[in-house]
Amino acid sequence: MAVWQPREDGLSEICALLEQQISPSSAAVDKSQIWKQLEHFSQIPDFNNYLVFILVRAQGKSVEIRQAAGLLLKNNLKGGYSSMAQENRKYIKSELLPCLGAVDRHIRTTVGTIISEIVNIDGVSGWLELLPALVTCLDSNDLNHMDGAMDALSKICEDIPHVLDSEVPGLAETTPINIFLPRLFQFFQSPHASLRKLSLGCVNQYVIIMPAALYNSMDKYLQGLFVLANDPVAEVRKLVCAAFVQLTEVLPSSIEPHLRNVMEYMLQVNKYPDEEVALEACEFWSAYCDAQLPPDNLKELLPRLIPVLLSNMAYADDDESLLDAEEDESQPDRDQDLKPRFHTSRLHGSEYFDDDDDDSFNVWNLRKCSAAAIDVLSNVFGDEILPALMPLIQAKISTSGDETWKEREAAVLTLGAIAEGCFNGLYPHLSEANDKFPLIRSISCWTLSRFGKYLIQETGNPKGYEQFEKVLMGLLRRLLDSNKRVQEAACSAFATVEEDAAEELVPHLGVILQHLMCAFGKYQRRNLRIVYDAIGTLADSVREELNKPAYLEILMPPLVAKWQQLSNSDKDLFPLLECFTSISQALGVGFAPFAQPVFQRCMDIIQLQQLAKVDPASAGAQYDREFIVCSLDLLSGLAEGLGSGIESLISQSNLRDVLLKCCMDETSDVRQSAFALMGDLARVFPAYLQPRLLEFLEIASQQLNANLSRENLSVANNACWAIGELAVKVRQEVSPIVTNVVSSLGLILQHGEAVNKSLVENSAITLGRLAWIRPDLVAPHMEHFMKPWCLALSMVRDDIEKEEAFRGLCAVVKVNPSGGVSSLVFICKAIASWHEIRNEDVKNEVSQVLNGYKHMLGNSWAECWSALEPPVKERLSRYQV
Repeated sequence: MAVWQPREDGLSEICALLEQQISPSSAAVDKSQIWKQLEHFSQIPDFNNYLVFILVRAQGKSVEIRQAAGLLLKNNLKGGYSSMAQENRKYIKSELLPCLGAVDRHIRTTVGTIISEIVNIDGVSGWLELLPALVTCLDSNDLNHMDGAMDALSKICEDIPHVLDSEVPGLAETTPINIFLPRLFQFFQSPHASLRKLSLGCVNQYVIIMPAALYNSMDKYLQGLFVLANDPVAEVRKLVCAAFVQLTEVLPSSIEPHLRNVMEYMLQVNKYPDEEVALEACEFWSAYCDAQLPPDNLKELLPRLIPVLLSNMAYADDDESLLDAEEDESQPDRDQDLKPRFHTSRLHGSEYFDDDDDDSFNVWNLRKCSAAAIDVLSNVFGDEILPALMPLIQAKISTSGDETWKEREAAVLTLGAIAEGCFNGLYPHLSEANDKFPLIRSISCWTLSRFGKYLIQETGNPKGYEQFEKVLMGLLRRLLDSNKRVQEAACSAFATVEEDAAEELVPHLGVILQHLMCAFGKYQRRNLRIVYDAIGTLADSVREELNKPAYLEILMPPLVAKWQQLSNSDKDLFPLLECFTSISQALGVGFAPFAQPVFQRCMDIIQLQQLAKVDPASAGAQYDREFIVCSLDLLSGLAEGLGSGIESLISQSNLRDVLLKCCMDETSDVRQSAFALMGDLARVFPAYLQPRLLEFLEIASQQLNANLSRENLSVANNACWAIGELAVKVRQEVSPIVTNVVSSLGLILQHGEAVNKSLVENSAITLGRLAWIRPDLVAPHMEHFMKPWCLALSMVRDDIEKEEAFRGLCAVVKVNPSGGVSSLVFICKAIASWHEIRNEDVKNEVSQVLNGYKHMLGNSWAECWSALEPPVKERLSRYQV
């Protein structure tokens, strides 16, 4: 069969395009044209053959063009390999292998990238020639061949390590890792730094999965690490540290015989001038404590380790936090200073959704890693580390020169880091750092907030209370600092203290509000957002205590003034809407005087956005759904705060139609907030939804059979909750949707582990409420979901919702007792999950169910009873069964 050959004209056309694509002079417009051309070429069946030909054989072309062809090939294979003709796959593979030893390193590494992509798609068994080819290169003693094979191997080990640890039929040695490991260990001693680095990097990838081959040659690995420990190349030493850290985490017993040597080595490398190597070594101390290795060895080291950690906690000269540190409040913020913000839509039910903290702004570095290590050490050794630490801290804090400010700052940071572990030994020494360097003032805010948490537990004793007041006043003073970085730190630290202190703040509300509103008056836009957050958190923490005329006179006028000065399409409204949401929930009916304009404004904003979506020109604004989400959430806050008092606001409005439209929005966050508001209105003013009741119920029920991806889970959660709230208010009128909803909820409960706790609980409660209202419609299907339903009800905390759900459970069992027999053990466990049923009716119904089954089963009751755990039996004994 003839080998594939390119056509000359095709070859030069593609090369010309690639040349344009990588040329820096092409304008953006040309670039998109070039991409279109390349896309068009991708449709040609043998286009990828051309690309591999250019990469491997186009000797006359520049390395850049050949590399560009290779990277384009890799991207094409990612999406199109499976649909590619067999002979084209074969051609590409056969061209790549001889090129592993290409003279130019850029070509070699591009080939390595493509090889690892193919292995990722097709596994090793799909390319049996690959491993022998890699072995031949590794054993060749030719640097280019060894380097090319190691590069490809390292990419496979990094992206898909498990493929080399799986059996591959058709190979002489069926598990590839057994072929490669001895060769990798040999390369530890190579005179070529690139091979030492790549081989160690490969083996390190296997520590976490720990294949038998590595476990059985652990001594060889450790000997190799000790040889490389003093390698002249920093990259290699960094990998040695990483290996010791991983072994400590995964298999601490492996390093235990060499513990003193490893600790001594890590201590020395921790002082290393190369920050990346020192950072890798610094990770060891936390890993050591987590692995529960003998603390005494570490204790002996503390007097030498602590000074190293402390000196590494000072700001590095190139730390990005030093930028703008001196910026004064008089300088307005530029748009690019404002970080993106994320509004979390309202969610009903237990808070079990992962809230990923947004860490994209935080860079992990030696300073933070050292602080984390000191934190862990303080938790392991408590006040025992203070004798080695306090003299250093006091010496640093008492310096006064400008040139030593970083030392002072690091000392304040250290106090915050050890706040948890050494609280008792430290809290008598707390004081506020009033330094001319803003970064020292800002870190002192963090440190004070770390102590705040523990001081609150001490407020019972006078000294503790006095210290808590000191921390509070210290932070409030810092809120009014003229430096932007300090303002930000003080406000964030204060929000932390608010969450921890909650009702302890009540005696200080007046002075807190004065400081917050003073800050509100002087901050620029970026920090203003954090003040809104602090005001909202304060409202969430003290709730109805905020509802006093004296406090509202301080709090509301500035917020209302700001509210009036922002236009309906100004994004600075978002944090203000969120802040008002917290305030309206906290004040309850106390918010009534402010409610009318707030309600009207929310309606205007939502309608403006609904118009902007279809016709931005006549709306005079670009569509941004966050306006809708924040406004819906504020309306929910009003409903929750005002209760039935919301009637006078909404009865004449068109909220009903606007809300229905939002419930049908194509984006999940708008629907999530819309169903939250539907449920909140159902609770306080269900008659308002009546005219379009069935439409609301229909749309809500459709959310439950949607594809429940992560975004849709939260929508389904709120829709499910809203259906339940509406059902208990409108009773029989919910009938048309019962059968559909019950079948969806049954499926959700059966796949409980695939959804989340909140949705499972809400499903169990709504199912119970529907069963209570229409047991005749629910009972015929009960066998499908009885077991997971009972399991879910066992997890719900005692409250009125659980009572209503149990009324439903009892009602369906009465209609169809035989449908519950196979799940009787689970029914018993669900009943036993109550600490106490306060409602006498519910208690009687539950008792009737148990006694009914005892009666119905006769002699078989004893069998069911014996399957129950003792605590369950004990709780059920109050029903005389």
